[in-house]
Amino acid sequence: MPLNLNARTRLLVVAPHPDDESIATGELIQQVRAAGGEVRILLLTDGDNNPWPQRWLERRLRVGPADRRRWGRRRRDEVEQALRLLGVEPAALHAFGWPDMGLTGMLRGGTGRPLQAIGACLGAYAPDIVAMPALADRHPDHGAAHVLVRLALAQCAGLRPQLLGYLVHGRETGTGGTIAPASSPALHAGKLAALERHHSQMVLSGGRMRRLAERPERYLEVAAPEGGSGTGALPWRPAAWLRPWLRLTVADADGVREWPWNRAPFGRDGEGRYVLAPAGGPRGAPRFAKLHMELPSPWIFDRWGWCEL
Repeated sequence: MPLNLNARTRLLVVAPHPDDESIATGELIQQVRAAGGEVRILLLTDGDNNPWPQRWLERRLRVGPADRRRWGRRRRDEVEQALRLLGVEPAALHAFGWPDMGLTGMLRGGTGRPLQAIGACLGAYAPDIVAMPALADRHPDHGAAHVLVRLALAQCAGLRPQLLGYLVHGRETGTGGTIAPASSPALHAGKLAALERHHSQMVLSGGRMRRLAERPERYLEVAAPEGGSGTGALPWRPAAWLRPWLRLTVADADGVREWPWNRAPFGRDGEGRYVLAPAGGPRGAPRFAKLHMELPSPWIFDRWGWCEL
């Protein structure tokens, strides 16, 4: 389905961190505003758990809780500056201040509070386009954001916006359709100018951030389930020696459930795939699974990520 932008367009951009809105949707935001449409930003975290730029700019080694809160306020101020350049006033920014690098943990702890908060924003704004992280994005906050938004939308009766998934970290997977809005030198220049307002991130990672922003804006069309329960087949076949350290999380209309891999409620199909027991929630409601390993690692990105069943 192509984008039809006009004065009645209501775009909601879901950004896990400050700067995601500029990198992933900087041109789209400008296009909606140029068409006379409305834009709102749902900022899930303040991006305060990013100590190395803070150590560099503030010339400090230890970063305590008060330092992180101050850093988060700085980053929220930067996103407001960026949005002004994109034609969006700060009043259109709704910031939750949830834990940076903690969205997966929050989701695993139960979806009640976050789904209620996101659902309230969706219901009050009633967007007809939602741009959110793609499920395939390997940053754990991005994958968790996708799951939370999809589950919240499933609870909003009568709200069926066009869903666009943007990928910042990782590569496209699957065979779904894509949308690439037309660009222009002026739109791209505006996007890069907005990105530069995120000075706290550009100081150490400017080259990487500019490379991300240089990619054409391209969105994965996210299709809502149309009934049927699906097969429940998981895409993973972990090696036997890994299984004692693995856990499986499932999030759906029934809430969140989690098991050690060797105790998860699945069988095997004719192709040798692990297949989860059927869901108990409404037919056609989204259902997601995540495989993860409970071992500390300096690598922040997901090895397996989420899948939709």
